[in-house]
Amino acid sequence: MSNLDSDVAEILITEKQIQERIRELGRQISKDYERQDLVLVCVLKGAITFLADLMREITIAHSIDFMAISSYGASTESSGIVRILKDLDTNIEGRNVLIVEDIIDTGRTLNYITRNLQTRHPKSLRICTLLNKPSRRQIDISVDYVGFEIPNKFVIGYGLDFAEIYRSLPYIGVLKPEKYEKT
Repeated sequence: MSNLDSDVAEILITEKQIQERIRELGRQISKDYERQDLVLVCVLKGAITFLADLMREITIAHSIDFMAISSYGASTESSGIVRILKDLDTNIEGRNVLIVEDIIDTGRTLNYITRNLQTRHPKSLRICTLLNKPSRRQIDISVDYVGFEIPNKFVIGYGLDFAEIYRSLPYIGVLKPEKYEKT
């Protein structure tokens, strides 16, 4: 048990549950894209842990690339302003693109990313998210692969952070309110 565990109010999804679901997602994605070109686009930083495990479960050839987006900062609420901090290195024109995201909350960030990537003329553009929080949705987003649907709680762990901390927790937990209410 790390000292970070003491900041967790409850564990929503265990490490074992996460790994089992990622195996299922990997099988489904491999089947859906069999004999096709596939690029996984990881949204940094939160989705890196998910990507690392997911790509090992995908049994077909695929490449990866990264985008870094800013919309939260050191807050529990999205600012509503989305900026690209790191863009793709890969040309995605005519390719199947699967966006790999850690969590979909309001939908603003994914809406921005999908609109941006559509202008680059991919063959297909789909979304895979570890966590989906539909109760917070402000913009309708079609999600093709969902790991878990979660309630409206501020979650950390397995790549998700608060002020760049807690990403290393191997499970999805709820951050104790006193840890973020003082900011």
